[in-house]
Amino acid sequence: MSSSIRLSLAQITSGEQPSENLELIAAHTRAAAQAGSDVVVFPEATMRCFGGPIRTFAQPLDGEWADAVREIAATNGITVVAGMFTPAADGRVANTVLVTGNGVEASYDKIHLFDAFGFAESDTVAPGSDPTLVEIAGVKVGFATCYDIRFPALFQKLGDLGAEVIVVPASWGAGEGKVEQWTLLARARALDSTTFVAACDQAEPVAAEGNAPLGVGHSIVSSPTGEILGQLDATPGMLTIDIDTAMVDAVRKTLPVLKNRKHFDKN
Repeated sequence: MSSSIRLSLAQITSGEQPSENLELIAAHTRAAAQAGSDVVVFPEATMRCFGGPIRTFAQPLDGEWADAVREIAATNGITVVAGMFTPAADGRVANTVLVTGNGVEASYDKIHLFDAFGFAESDTVAPGSDPTLVEIAGVKVGFATCYDIRFPALFQKLGDLGAEVIVVPASWGAGEGKVEQWTLLARARALDSTTFVAACDQAEPVAAEGNAPLGVGHSIVSSPTGEILGQLDATPGMLTIDIDTAMVDAVRKTLPVLKNRKHFDKN
């Protein structure tokens, strides 16, 4: 049985103050609800942008910042997905995706940490370990975060668990060829998992210093066959897409890559 879902990707540029970023969430959530969306997706690090002391700003999932997001979701009758930082047991933080509103309450901690291109996320962030799958508007939705998109196994695992859509909040690092890689990876992971992939990046900042991943924009939704259903440019904006999951069933019948793939011993 197929279902449909309308989702909005809110491509914002988060700043250094969590309270000000809540204002961005409120405005874009209201707009998404007015557009009739079931879920609005914000980028990784929506709570507070990279490039500063994120440990100082980390809060638990039952803290003031997350509760404020819950209030925004409840006011607008919509599910909100937003990146935040939560305290980890070892003194670092977890890079957490909060999923809340309209009867949904879940979270995902980023598994693959961005220790690449001269940036060491693992210095301040502890990795998660478990995939997350929830049901939103009758659709099974999985979650990944930014650098996770380079690792097919997570997306295939989510497909195995029944995911029809995989949402990917991100704060993608800039650099030569990085926009092209971002677009290619979103489409490839959709093909790998035969799911829709909805990848929401931070908009490209007006000015950036250092090597912190601050976003390049180009949020994108790909179909299970790798077709681009919608994409933004580098600037702030919102992309709203209707997804009919009947396509997932149809593709998996004609192109059963999850069923056909082989598992190799690590040794």
